[in-house]
Amino acid sequence: MNMDTIHLFSANTSVVILSKSAPQILYWGEKLNHFDETVALITERAVSQARLDIDIPVTLCPENGRGLFSTAGIEGFRISADGRNLDWAPVFETTEVEFDDTSASFTCIDDIAKLELKIALYLDTSGVLRKSLSVKNLAVEPYHLSRLVNTLPLPHRANEVMSFHGRWSREFQTQRVSLEHGAFSQDNRRGRTSHEYFPGMMVGSSGFSEQTGEVWGFHLAWSGNNHVRCETKSDGRRFAQMGELLLAGETSLKNGESYSTPELYACYSDKGLNGIRTQFHRLVRSEILNFPNKALRPVHLNTWEGIYFEHDPDYIKQMATEAAKIGVERFIIDDGWFIGRDGERAALGDWFLDKKKYPDGLEPVIEHVNQLDMEFGLWVEPEMVNPDSNLFRKHPEWMLGIDGYDQPSGRYQYLLDLQNSDCFTYLFNCLDALLTDYNIGYFKWDMNRELVQPGHEGAPAVRGQTLAYYRLIDELSKKHPKVEIESCSSGGGRIDFEVLKRTHRFWTSDCNDALERQTIQKGMSYFFPPEVMGAHIGPYESHTTRRRHDINLRGITALGGHMGVELDPVKESDEEKSRFAHYIELHKRFRSLLHSGEVFYLDSNDTTRNVYGVKNPDEMLLTVCQLAMPDFASAEPIRFGYLDAEKMYQVEVVDFPAASRKLMKVNPSWMDNSSIFSGELLNKVGLTMPIQDPETAMLISIKAV
Repeated sequence: MNMDTIHLFSANTSVVILSKSAPQILYWGEKLNHFDETVALITERAVSQARLDIDIPVTLCPENGRGLFSTAGIEGFRISADGRNLDWAPVFETTEVEFDDTSASFTCIDDIAKLELKIALYLDTSGVLRKSLSVKNLAVEPYHLSRLVNTLPLPHRANEVMSFHGRWSREFQTQRVSLEHGAFSQDNRRGRTSHEYFPGMMVGSSGFSEQTGEVWGFHLAWSGNNHVRCETKSDGRRFAQMGELLLAGETSLKNGESYSTPELYACYSDKGLNGIRTQFHRLVRSEILNFPNKALRPVHLNTWEGIYFEHDPDYIKQMATEAAKIGVERFIIDDGWFIGRDGERAALGDWFLDKKKYPDGLEPVIEHVNQLDMEFGLWVEPEMVNPDSNLFRKHPEWMLGIDGYDQPSGRYQYLLDLQNSDCFTYLFNCLDALLTDYNIGYFKWDMNRELVQPGHEGAPAVRGQTLAYYRLIDELSKKHPKVEIESCSSGGGRIDFEVLKRTHRFWTSDCNDALERQTIQKGMSYFFPPEVMGAHIGPYESHTTRRRHDINLRGITALGGHMGVELDPVKESDEEKSRFAHYIELHKRFRSLLHSGEVFYLDSNDTTRNVYGVKNPDEMLLTVCQLAMPDFASAEPIRFGYLDAEKMYQVEVVDFPAASRKLMKVNPSWMDNSSIFSGELLNKVGLTMPIQDPETAMLISIKAV
């Protein structure tokens, strides 16, 4: 094959790249089964009047120096000896190419600007395309890099963007905008992945849905500031860009130094958003997740909403005893266990056991938990410090900030400068000592504050802080490889593929309101499989919304992720504990399917309900959640769509609220006894459904006979 035209392909996706003069993608979409090099001819563009005399490609790193007139992939400059700004409009030419059927790498040089650009592409077997860039300064003078972002082209028919927004306790909300002209742009400057703007988006044909339409999905694997953009040029061409958002002066490259972008993960689906889900989930499971313990994900109990800062070892043992009775398998002591920590205003940074609260040490509590066949976990927030702490009083210079300025606190705390080697060593030693001295199998690693004035030795340092955080976890995990870590950041503030490479679970949201969780978990599910999605059954009255929900909605909503409970089991009635135990047992019954199967959502004309499930070739678990009053007096039948038309299936109601059974004089007869239907009928005709009360859920098991 001519090296100028490169074809990367997986089972269902093709990416065709023209390497000269700078690399550009000619085609990205459904697999081409009969590829030949005439693709370069068939995609050759005409040159219109009143424009430049040659066609200007949208390359894999678009350059304004080439005449693109759009948002560049690279921006920067160097200062000459006489003070002029130079090399601010580079133009790269491909000099080296390496490729095979699934990967391609390009070396591109600008001899005038003295810059080397490397571009790496890899098409995973799941169909996910991974892309990264690096730039190297070849000149003596420093190169001040302002921007280097990954760019991927989109076809004209990709004219609708679905993006993600949110806030604390309301993460992963979606919105849609038309992309006929102009651009959609979104910046996250909060220093962590962010509740506000998750670094992901979907771009597709107008009206794409869960089951239908062409969609291109994107996610930037990075836990710091980020930039997301999707642009339509005046000639109709479109492209997506995602990358790290660099602060002014944050990256300056000396001679021979390089900067590499975070990886962009992207995939194509002709089967709607469910196709994107499937590919991202397969990628996460095969390439990113690395559980130290290959056993099924254990059910959690976290003490936070049960006792907050009120720690009494004897009482905590009682909580553990009652937790074990309802089926809990991992017991986590949350905030309040360390010296001087009686509330949120003091003691962060002093990671030593409070002997006043635990006069006999932590060992008796851990031993009790272990004797109940539960693993023990502990909450930490190592990146933070309270001004009212021994650490801050001793080392105020360890705070991340800019000298001479007042910095607003958040939750009465500040960030520690992880690039300060003494501070880094102190934190590592504290965490290492906890994991060495105690039988801790699990860290719930929190991060409750955004970065304000993020300076290290006066220089902007969001990137350096993020990389130092990665290094802290990496070094700790290297020494304690059996310990699992949860990424918790006031809930969903630090959720992305890069942090997942070194952690094992996300705390999806601080909101345990099951109705809110239905939307939050749906948004998260586009990128992450259920086994990493922390989903807990909260109390009858939500601590974040004050809304009250029956255990039916709380239990089924939590069942579909990595299940846990937030309660004080000592204070709960036997009746309530039996309800918790019921849904924990249901989760365990279906856990192997939930944490390995293919997740999907079904389209519905009635937008007042969510219908979603998980499946493998022989089994499906379906949830029908009625979010609000149904639009019609009779429920829309469910057409499954994903069953084998040649197989017969047994359909069984696993859980349904008793009160909803009284809404209709006669319910569908299949509900009362397990019935057997063909996959073809379930797919094409559909299953007649009962009416449900608002804020209730129904669980249905479908098994091949």
